[in-house]
Amino acid sequence: MPLPPGTHFLTPTVSVHVIEAATPGPTALIQAGIHGDEIAGVHALEELIEASIQPARGRLLVIPTMNRAAYRARSRAAPGGLDLNRCFPGDASAPEPERRLARRFMDLVEDERPALVATLHESQKRYDPKVTPSFGQTLVYGVAPMPALVGRAVERLDANKASDDEAWAAQYYPVATSSTEVIVDAIGCVGICVETWMGFEERRRIDMQIEVVRVLLDELGVLPWSPP
Repeated sequence: MPLPPGTHFLTPTVSVHVIEAATPGPTALIQAGIHGDEIAGVHALEELIEASIQPARGRLLVIPTMNRAAYRARSRAAPGGLDLNRCFPGDASAPEPERRLARRFMDLVEDERPALVATLHESQKRYDPKVTPSFGQTLVYGVAPMPALVGRAVERLDANKASDDEAWAAQYYPVATSSTEVIVDAIGCVGICVETWMGFEERRRIDMQIEVVRVLLDELGVLPWSPP
């Protein structure tokens, strides 16, 4: 059953903000902090929540920090823990907290059945099609063919880039146990992994993550937005 509007929790500390519009429409789920050392997405979603982001149509679910223990340690995984993004679809009875959390997140997604799931990440490597893996400044998808929304979003982000260094690209890179790929397979939604490059200063990365979220929500029809 879908969650009612308000703030809910997947665990005592993993908050899920559910925001509904008065007008029916699609559901979008945006999450960050699945890796604790990738902080720009966390801060971007916190700032959007603090600014009272409000969908014009449908529903918006925001999880600012998926892996709280890793975020507190500012490390990819919690100390002594597993990489949460390699634990999907999870297991409710597993001894590892990451596998249990992954299963709870999958249960949420299967109840909500969002049209879009986006996870905000960062990369130490700027994307180069000749270098595998490299991710910075890409919208990554794991199921072919590329969703049309990805191409449109990349075009819009490129049109508003501050310099050629900020150019975006779409990248096909399937990872069988990542959250977005498992979710796409389970419910048939659009799944996108957003990767900003850590070579930019933190404030710029946060602003880019905010812009990506707004562009994706606009493309989905949840939150119309034009860049200033």
